[in-house]
Amino acid sequence: MLVSSWAGIIFGVMDTAMSGHASAADLQAMALAGSIYITVFVGLMGVIHALIPIIAQHFGASRHAAVGRAWGQGVWLAAALSIAGACAMLFPDMWLAFSGEVSAPVRSSIAWYLRALALALPAMLLFRTIYALCSAVSRPKTVMHINLASVAIKFLLNWVLIFGKLGMPALGAVGAGVSTAIVGWFMLAAGIWATRRDPYFRRFRLRVGRFDWASQKELLRLGLPMGGSYLIEVCAFTFMALLVAREGMFVTGGHQIMANLAALCYMMPMAIGVASAALTAQAIGAQDAAKAQATGRAGYFIVITGAALTAGVLILAKKPILSIYTDEARVALVAAVLLQILPWFHLCDAMQCISTYLLRAYKVAVVPMILQVFALTGLGLAGGWWLGFGPMAGRLDPALAHIAPGAPSGAGSLWIMATIGLGISAVLLFGWYRHIVRTRWAGKKP
Repeated sequence: MLVSSWAGIIFGVMDTAMSGHASAADLQAMALAGSIYITVFVGLMGVIHALIPIIAQHFGASRHAAVGRAWGQGVWLAAALSIAGACAMLFPDMWLAFSGEVSAPVRSSIAWYLRALALALPAMLLFRTIYALCSAVSRPKTVMHINLASVAIKFLLNWVLIFGKLGMPALGAVGAGVSTAIVGWFMLAAGIWATRRDPYFRRFRLRVGRFDWASQKELLRLGLPMGGSYLIEVCAFTFMALLVAREGMFVTGGHQIMANLAALCYMMPMAIGVASAALTAQAIGAQDAAKAQATGRAGYFIVITGAALTAGVLILAKKPILSIYTDEARVALVAAVLLQILPWFHLCDAMQCISTYLLRAYKVAVVPMILQVFALTGLGLAGGWWLGFGPMAGRLDPALAHIAPGAPSGAGSLWIMATIGLGISAVLLFGWYRHIVRTRWAGKKP
């Protein structure tokens, strides 16, 4: 799952790095348009990921036919959500209202990039149903192989379309969107072929079947708060990018590198979280209290260890990391000072991530969403705006001078408050997870 997650996030890394080497304007377009797309995609993806605990509990209880039926209803849901999401991306000016003055060429690139990704969205969301199925039934290598193959195809198409190779016009950031659309449909076709070909999946009798309101209600009851949690997290990044655009092209580029690295680092706790949630849900379905709790403890240990190692790499390898992303000295300078905050941000992010996924294994999603609204949106995003761009702008500058000397006041304030918000979220979510475990297995020997 970790390899698969890394392969998936490399799409964004490649788009950011290659657009950064094209021009600063392309990097700004990539930063803003990418943030809009990620907001839409991740929020909708979170709804579809309700399939993971539902299917995993069926699998743990050996209800194989129910696995196939649940997956088919997930396909219906993904198709409906893709229409809503594509519509949201076709009106970029609505999003860019938060960004202040954005040049006409950059706005044009953003609009065309999002049009290309509107074509990619149905394939990407339908592929997520296959990802959820494979994760829930302990068959993650299927998706891993597809993701790894897609990285190679994506790199080639980016090289051709962004820089104008092999006789193609140089499309810049727009080329990155076109390549994502092509690769998205390849991934979906490969996923369908793999699940049809592998005998392991035959027991589930995978089929789309008729649209069933009862099944859709179960999916939405869990999926909407899960999607809300995903959306809360990603909206912080989106609105940070839109606000930071007020500080200019080079600050936007440096912030985008920081955000891209944060997303790349997040793949480790997310992968362990998905794996832990799937195995825990299987144990819950089998009524195995000892295995469910042991899996949770193992998930926490691995995430804490991995987050500490990741933070060390960010500190020690800052210069070579930045050289991968950009040749523009002013962009690299902004990114370098902001990266002083990232190790602390990642440690807090990793801890709230594993708690969130383990709670989903118990089909608990509403309370985590409420806690995240308070910690991430209220304190992190709203507090960052208040102290970075609002009435109290500049009040965090003395703290920034110690934590990240030279950081832009607005961007630096947003990242500090986001880190504090994630830290509070991590503490609250861990406490709620312990409460749910004690309640769920009360009277049963651990």
